[in-house]
Amino acid sequence: MGKAQTKSRQRVRDHGEVFTNEREVKAMCDLVKDETERIDSRFLEPACGDGNFLAEILTRKLEIVKRKYKKSSLDYEKNAVLAASSIYGVDILIDNVIACRERMFKIWDKEYKAVCKKDCNDMTREAVRFILKRNIVCGNALTLKCVDENGNETDEPIVFSEWAFITGFQMQRSDYTFAELLAQNDDKKQMRIDDTPSDEGTFLKKYVTHYRRVQENE
Repeated sequence: MGKAQTKSRQRVRDHGEVFTNEREVKAMCDLVKDETERIDSRFLEPACGDGNFLAEILTRKLEIVKRKYKKSSLDYEKNAVLAASSIYGVDILIDNVIACRERMFKIWDKEYKAVCKKDCNDMTREAVRFILKRNIVCGNALTLKCVDENGNETDEPIVFSEWAFITGFQMQRSDYTFAELLAQNDDKKQMRIDDTPSDEGTFLKKYVTHYRRVQENE
């Protein structure tokens, strides 16, 4: 039996929450098949629910990582981290956000263990959890504001991080407000992040560290 498309009538009434079933998810991802199979291609789902689309995209990306890098645990690990870091989601309900993060991590970790086996590293796992925490956020994609755990909109803008390997094992994180990303990309279907600071200060912070230690820059 397939996954239910609604959790409750109340959630449908209050938030218009209806989940897309697996068949439609796969068919829609097939429309951009080449992009879903590019490891560093960025995707944003502005009403991600518990991650139906994001899970499918991550699964496809990790299959490419395995195909290309399974002979080297270190190369696989780096590119699997990059794949996870390229996927973004927003949802207004905190239980969906938490479920989505956990679902994405389980998909990632299952593949990581299958490929790297005894070479798996717990710091890398924590790094991926941290990346997913920053990339999948509780907020209102219409107002571009964060939402608290009680479902109340705050004055805090949604902030996303761009992740990129710059040299060797060094990963760079650059933080931007969601509003600025939309302003830069309002005529593009896929999110593209420009890491050049703007005159308005919407570029927020930049960090560079070993990819296994990105969680140290909270």
